[in-house]
Amino acid sequence: MFGGTKEAGRNDQSQTQQPVSKYTGAKSKAISYVYTTKRELALTFNGMADRTSMTSLLDELDRYQIKATFFLPGMRVAEEPDIAKDILSRGHEIENNTLNGVDLSKLTYDQMYKEIHLANQVIQKETGVIPRYVRTKTGAYNDDIRLAAAHNGQSAVISYSLFLHNWNKETELQKKNYIRKYINRGGIITLDTVENKQLAESISLIAAAAKDVGYTFVPLSKLVQEGGERKPLEAIEGHDAAKVNADYKSAAYNLVYRKETSRKEVALTFDDWGTDVTVTKILDILDKYHIKASFFLRADGVERNPNLARAIAEAGHDVGNHTYSHPVLSSLTPAQLQNEVVKAHQIITEAIQEKPAMIFRPPTGEIDADEARIISAAGYQMIADFNVDPNDWNRSRTADQIVKTITAETKSGSIILLHMLDDLHTIEALPEAIEKLKGKGYTFVRVSDLLNQGR
Repeated sequence: MFGGTKEAGRNDQSQTQQPVSKYTGAKSKAISYVYTTKRELALTFNGMADRTSMTSLLDELDRYQIKATFFLPGMRVAEEPDIAKDILSRGHEIENNTLNGVDLSKLTYDQMYKEIHLANQVIQKETGVIPRYVRTKTGAYNDDIRLAAAHNGQSAVISYSLFLHNWNKETELQKKNYIRKYINRGGIITLDTVENKQLAESISLIAAAAKDVGYTFVPLSKLVQEGGERKPLEAIEGHDAAKVNADYKSAAYNLVYRKETSRKEVALTFDDWGTDVTVTKILDILDKYHIKASFFLRADGVERNPNLARAIAEAGHDVGNHTYSHPVLSSLTPAQLQNEVVKAHQIITEAIQEKPAMIFRPPTGEIDADEARIISAAGYQMIADFNVDPNDWNRSRTADQIVKTITAETKSGSIILLHMLDDLHTIEALPEAIEKLKGKGYTFVRVSDLLNQGR
């Protein structure tokens, strides 16, 4: 299989027959997405289908000018090296999908090591490529797999942010919305060239979703090399600014619906969470008008997509706390409420890698004095509600209705409530609302600036 001299062949055979002791050095990294705010993600493939299918797939990638990364089983490269060479000739990357494209987690360490080692040898012999990464058949990994990867010189075990399987009776809209969820900065999308029978359709949907938001696909190595390292939560200043505190009965708080001021300043605020497609479009509109706004993030969304939260912070906007799971506050015990606030604070802090704006926005805007004291005692003394609510969360509200409400109700010091949920008319309404308010002489500031609250 490996060619070379007889002596080299005997050495290889001897090495693969000897039991391999577990590696004692550092584990390879485990990567399911890359920490970055660049508008880039990677498209990757597992396996090697038949020649006709692979040629069709490569033609489709050429059509959309996508450079992808192929994780190839060593045995398939040995069987049809010309396919692997065609992949390379078209500008794509090749990485290690183990020798037989198997789930390594079911193997002994010795077997794990040899599956990776032999695949490396085949790929290097047939293509000249020395694989940097390894991926198992399912993308699953454990500590032994990471050790075996490091033992073989692999810098990372790669998983994914989306493994796209065959469609199953979804409508076109359902397909588009599903793909939209996973077009994330730093995301790693994976398809299996053998299992997936709808590769052309899936690539078309993926390419369209990325184009819609202005994201590009780059080779996995570029994505990884340009990605950053996240500091652990405990290393970030302000990570402990929110804590559970049972002594809340006399806690002071500042609940603001509108700032009394003679200055024609207003604050645009955006609640909840959405996909990259929606939030990035909002960020682009704000950037076009040179506006800094305030985003109150639902942290269970941030937990799934920290890169997007970091992008909001990097753009200079307030990043505030909107609880972890968006509960009705009156349904919670004091302990549950503080846990919602503290958990959200920690997730947001780790995502944006800095202390967030210490401003809380209650879900639905409903809050009473007891709840305000409980939240304040946990570290969020400043509670920003709103006085302008165009009900944009209601999908039946048109852009024109949203704009009319904003322009009619806004006055100096107003805090305007909008949402970053998907499929609203907010994005359509936002530019016109900004233009009309600017026409009335209003300027836009963050809530932290409006309320003189330091970041």
